[in-house]
Amino acid sequence: MEFVLTIVGLGGLTNLLIRPVQSDINKFSNAREKILQEIFIDYDGKIPPNYDNDIPVNSSVQLYIISVDTINEATMDFSMSFFLRQRWIDNRMNYTPAFNMTRLELDNRRMADVWVPDLYFVNEKKADVHDVTVPNKLMHVYPNGLIVYSMRVTAVFSCTMDLQKYPLDDQKCAIVMESYGYSTETLYMRWHETPVETSDNLQLPQFEMQNIMQSRCDVTYAGVTYACLKMELHLHRTLGYYIIQVYVPSCLIVILSWVSFWLNVESTPARISLGLLTVLTMTTQSSGAKASLPRVSYVKAIDIWMSTCLIFVFAALIEFAYVNVLARVEQRRGKSVTSNMNEAKEFEEEEKEKKRCWCFRNLEDRERARLVDKISRVVFPTVFILFNIIYWILYVFWEPATVD
Repeated sequence: MEFVLTIVGLGGLTNLLIRPVQSDINKFSNAREKILQEIFIDYDGKIPPNYDNDIPVNSSVQLYIISVDTINEATMDFSMSFFLRQRWIDNRMNYTPAFNMTRLELDNRRMADVWVPDLYFVNEKKADVHDVTVPNKLMHVYPNGLIVYSMRVTAVFSCTMDLQKYPLDDQKCAIVMESYGYSTETLYMRWHETPVETSDNLQLPQFEMQNIMQSRCDVTYAGVTYACLKMELHLHRTLGYYIIQVYVPSCLIVILSWVSFWLNVESTPARISLGLLTVLTMTTQSSGAKASLPRVSYVKAIDIWMSTCLIFVFAALIEFAYVNVLARVEQRRGKSVTSNMNEAKEFEEEEKEKKRCWCFRNLEDRERARLVDKISRVVFPTVFILFNIIYWILYVFWEPATVD
């Protein structure tokens, strides 16, 4: 290629500009157009390569994960944006390069004339190929017939989740790709040497990506075997959000319900208000924590926690009811005994005896109520601490049985 050297002076400085001759540019463009015309003269994009020779097309697949946007437990799916890259050799696309040409970069309109593997996503719910500002696809054709095909996709995939340990759980979400119409006799798909790449700033809001596994999963339908590839994401749920929004508030509500044990048994309005407030608050928080979860038939870890906390605050309310009823029964008994003594003795002596017995009865009632409250001050925190120890040890180290 010939070049013209032009020296331009600007402000006392000399710049050297290199410009290719316009005729050479035209020659390069004409050579490219000639190669494309020669390739597509007898090319039929409806027929796979090597179809007449009964040799399967060897297609390699690679995924470049841009982002994992959402993981939804209620609908059991996740959305992900990625580049889907495929490579295969089509000998009908061979050409002799000109002007040190390394590859041909095809336009989107020309891509429609080229045969591509009929790959589809088995567990896809909804998918879109980006088309702003143009369809986000590329196709490079190399002199030896190697075709590199890439597209940018955002899709929602189903993911069956086991929520028995939620929110202390790990999940495995997969993307399954198959050939829709070509059997393994026509199309053989395999993973690329670097099967999966991820963006440097890839982050998930509630999960940590621990590992990415790839495997083959060829399937047989009606006696015909089709190529299948599977990518599995191993996700670990982070507890920060749930510690702040669920566990700490529920613990504080349970502790708040114990305040009634330090209030006087005669403070009926205060103790009833406190008990009802904690019960209603715990019920509301339990409903909010489980609102985003599916209605599964098994018991989840969050169900155990919320139900136990609700039992504790409800038991604190029942404890006050028991103490209050006990004191009122003793008072009624004291009044009955005093009435019988008034009938057996003289008026003045009966008044003295009545006063003496009344003071004794009141003193006994208060001591019984205080004793129950004192016992509750120790029993409730002790049992709650034991529950926490068992709960955290069980759900941190226990792994539920999985069915493959």
